[in-house]
Amino acid sequence: MFKSEKNPRRIFLGHATRWVVAGAVMPFARPALASLPQARRLEFDHLHTGETISVVFAVGEHYVPDALNTLNYFLRDHYSGEVGTIDPQLFDLLFQTRQELACEQPFEVISGYRCAATNSKLRRAGGRGVARQSLHMSGRAIDIRLAGVPLDELRDAALSLQAGGVGFYPRDEFVHLDTGRVRSW
Repeated sequence: MFKSEKNPRRIFLGHATRWVVAGAVMPFARPALASLPQARRLEFDHLHTGETISVVFAVGEHYVPDALNTLNYFLRDHYSGEVGTIDPQLFDLLFQTRQELACEQPFEVISGYRCAATNSKLRRAGGRGVARQSLHMSGRAIDIRLAGVPLDELRDAALSLQAGGVGFYPRDEFVHLDTGRVRSW
């Protein structure tokens, strides 16, 4: 077991200082990022947690590390609370899909990251379409919809990109996107 040599009070004060500084700086930093010409922003509403988020995840060819960490937490396994690492290319795919639709609505998240235990539980419960080696478990898949956008249009926009897997679940009212090989079902 790892044991810190540092004084716990110092550790606490160090973290507290960073949070205060981040709180003072972030209101200015976020608008500055959003105003950059190559800023890529996504908005999400999580249907299971009730949380919402709007974040610039990349500027040009560079991802914003703090934004990726925030998105990892936002898209955590909503059953277990476990946080995974989401493939940044999935955010690019979502961004491109929304551009293809010329839509500014937030994505409604049904499922993001899923830990192996949750995936097994959903398979045992008879969840249709829950793969044994689901890309949700490696942070490479998301199940979403867009308010006001018909599901078949969302599916078609994602398919047109030829950038990963696209699953269409009209009965369950969502589209699955992933960064795996190009395929559809």
